[in-house]
Amino acid sequence: MSQRVVFLDRASLKARVRKPSCASEYVEYDKTATQEIVPRLKSATVAIINKVTLDARTLEQLPELKLIAVAATGYDVVDVEYCKRRGISVTNIRNYAIHTVPEHAFALILALRRNLLAYRQDVENGVWNRCEQFCFFTHPIGDLYGSTLGIIGEGAIGQATAAIGKAFGMRVLFADHPPPKLDGVIFTPHEQVLAESDVISLHCPLMPATRNLINLEALRRMKRNALLINTARGGLVDEAALIQALDEGLIAGAGFDVLTVEPPREGHPLLDVRRPNFILTPHIAWASDGAMQFLADQLIDNIERWCAGTPQNMVV
Repeated sequence: MSQRVVFLDRASLKARVRKPSCASEYVEYDKTATQEIVPRLKSATVAIINKVTLDARTLEQLPELKLIAVAATGYDVVDVEYCKRRGISVTNIRNYAIHTVPEHAFALILALRRNLLAYRQDVENGVWNRCEQFCFFTHPIGDLYGSTLGIIGEGAIGQATAAIGKAFGMRVLFADHPPPKLDGVIFTPHEQVLAESDVISLHCPLMPATRNLINLEALRRMKRNALLINTARGGLVDEAALIQALDEGLIAGAGFDVLTVEPPREGHPLLDVRRPNFILTPHIAWASDGAMQFLADQLIDNIERWCAGTPQNMVV
């Protein structure tokens, strides 16, 4: 059966996207405002979205829609329960970021652990020029070897991050959480992970149970020389508490790739943090060229497999 396929926010993906073989018509829009969603999807049977929200009120105006192909792993922008009731299939992307996100996490870890930003700032300020010897030691430099990496989230990305940590000679702890447990992953009580880790890296989904998982109380439990890394979701951390922790020296530093509100149109408190022990990147941990092409290929594979009656990566 031929399908009319519409990609509502094509500009969110920097990769080549092939036309699905089952599409009689394939339309791309760089971006789509809320009021444009229904007109653009009016006769579509397949919608491709990344960050465009498809809630129940919108979906009930699209009786011909049969598949929502999410160009991301997270699908919180889709009203999944409504789709279940209406028989609308939903697919997402799996395991495309298992290399790029852990690598970005470790780029942040290494820069902070070795105080690279602080040393670069000193060099720019002429400290090296005024030295009486060949180098200077204005900031502590920590090794990863022999330190402890605490990981919250034991999925594919969390496990890939653990593998890199072990390659650096780090002791790895996975924070405990309710079942199910994965084979081969040994869990440590959450409070123990907070207390013993030199680096805590977040790789869990944002759900009601994980919102503000790292709050001021959690930050107070961490080591004073610990780093907090978040390449997962902004809402996992109480951002006001993080600023307080940095100001009071409760932790040694933090590296973030995500905010609670993206993009931060009206500003954001973390945008104003000007400290060499804090790094903020614009949600690009996932965005290596290789990872995005893998995502784009899997996205169309998902549609073609669904059309052929052999669906994969189904959420609903």
